[in-house]
Amino acid sequence: MKEWSVLPGIDQETAAKYPNISRIFLQLLFNRGLKEESAIKTFLSGELASQNTVSFGNDLSFYDPFIFKDMAAAVDLIISHIKQGNGIVVYGDYDADGVTSSVVLLETLKILHAKVEVYLPDRVSEGYGLNKMAINQILANGFKLVVTVDNGVRNKEEVAYAKSKGLDIIITDHHVLPELNDLPDCLLINPADSRNAYPCPFLAGVGVAFKLISALLIKSNLPEAQKKLILEKSLDLVAVGTIADMVGLLSENRLLVKKGLEILNQNKRLGLNALVKSAKINVGKKLEAWNVGWQIGPRLNAASRLSHANTAFALLTCEEVGEAETLAEELNQRNLSRQQITKEISEQVEKQIDINNIPDIIIGIAGEDEIWNEGVIGLVAGRIAEKYYRPTLIVTRLIEEAEFDIEKKKLVPKKVSFKGSGRSIPELNLIKAIEACSEELDKYGGHPMACGFSVKSEDKLRIFKEKLGALVSKELAGKSLVPKLEIEAVLKPEEISLNLADEISKLEPFGQNNQQPRLVSYNMLVEDISVMGFDNQHIKLRLSGFWALAFGAAEQYKQFKIGDSVDIVYYLEVNEFNGRRDAQLKIIDLRLSTK
Repeated sequence: MKEWSVLPGIDQETAAKYPNISRIFLQLLFNRGLKEESAIKTFLSGELASQNTVSFGNDLSFYDPFIFKDMAAAVDLIISHIKQGNGIVVYGDYDADGVTSSVVLLETLKILHAKVEVYLPDRVSEGYGLNKMAINQILANGFKLVVTVDNGVRNKEEVAYAKSKGLDIIITDHHVLPELNDLPDCLLINPADSRNAYPCPFLAGVGVAFKLISALLIKSNLPEAQKKLILEKSLDLVAVGTIADMVGLLSENRLLVKKGLEILNQNKRLGLNALVKSAKINVGKKLEAWNVGWQIGPRLNAASRLSHANTAFALLTCEEVGEAETLAEELNQRNLSRQQITKEISEQVEKQIDINNIPDIIIGIAGEDEIWNEGVIGLVAGRIAEKYYRPTLIVTRLIEEAEFDIEKKKLVPKKVSFKGSGRSIPELNLIKAIEACSEELDKYGGHPMACGFSVKSEDKLRIFKEKLGALVSKELAGKSLVPKLEIEAVLKPEEISLNLADEISKLEPFGQNNQQPRLVSYNMLVEDISVMGFDNQHIKLRLSGFWALAFGAAEQYKQFKIGDSVDIVYYLEVNEFNGRRDAQLKIIDLRLSTK
């Protein structure tokens, strides 16, 4: 049972200051911290309020990339290596943000005549971030400069090793910084670094890569029109990576995604077109942020979860239709396999949970005879955290050494290590909690809502689990750990309208920190009910004159009948069909009325 929580409504005096804005829409603006007329105008126009912007034509302005303290030096270093004809490696990450970041930087460096290649580490054999094996390979191939994207801020030791071998390093990242004395000793471009005072501190990795190519283009001698074309060409990937990495869609991120979706819908990138077609995503309709977050992003991520990210990279860079179609279908199949594996591991984790005594933090650990696919354990953690509303860590075993047992006729582990992934709830800053218990960890990193870590032994894992459990219990003491539906406004049935649905669409693109508004209406009369879809899994109810839909929830809401009075939490959307436009409710939660 979810706890419904309605945000405080605006008072009449405040509403009177904005007579030209409807009360409900004004409430939604205020909920986003938009209380001044200038701020409202800026948000709705998609422009940036700060004067610290640079323009690439009349309709393409972003924050000045040289606000980053090391940006000028990084650009100069890259240009120096290009002029000397030295090889440059873009060192990426294996998720959608990392792959899109790599392509964005690669394409611009090629235009600037750089000798450049991309290196994407293997999720399983190398893990996240820089590693010495990869650095040795890069050195052996004669490269002189490494530019990381979406990683590196915690690779102090690896950067020192690379520099000792004569390799120049530039770190571009967006993840939370370690203590200043643990930062790598090299040029560092990271919006989370408060020393930059960058106006949008929550850029995704691909957003940081975009700032770097913007700076390179500013310093280049290319015609202004060409600079604009190069930036526009990259914006589809900037939107994909930003949405997929679930960073806040406010400030510059909102603008990047808005512009990027425009480019994405111009169908300019062969690989993305093939993926959209193969997966039958939004057939015949405009792609929106949710299509990227729930359909495109997971398919790109499926590449590295079950194999190597090079498949996603190849798709985004391919220039031949047949190859694009083959790669897109391969990613679709991997995504289906990923879904099945995630389901199976989730079921195994649930067997470890005592539903009568759910702990403050759920830590699911693979058994002695289990090796869970480490590419999906983060997804499992997210699924469990959402279902039980608890911070969750999922830990799999890695076999370091094994020997063959003749009697058992199988390999028996002699030495194991562990790799974990976590997802949190708003009540707990997970990376802060992990950091407080990090003495037992080999490596770790992440965000307040997600983390990754590795542990070298069973004893260390046990101690880490005990320490973290005690810390989390103390942190969450007295807090109500039930799923909460934060509702933005109450609508009377007569206030629901197509005009309001159109107004709400002006808040798009929706995402982190700018969620699609949840609304609630009470005492709605059930006038009709129908089920739809394969095996009748979807349900459609007519409530006080409006159709309300819930996909995959026919079983969940089968108890409702015509004549019932219900309370409903929903998204208000526009339904377009056969040239007709109507207001439609997308059900989030539904209850019998109690008032």
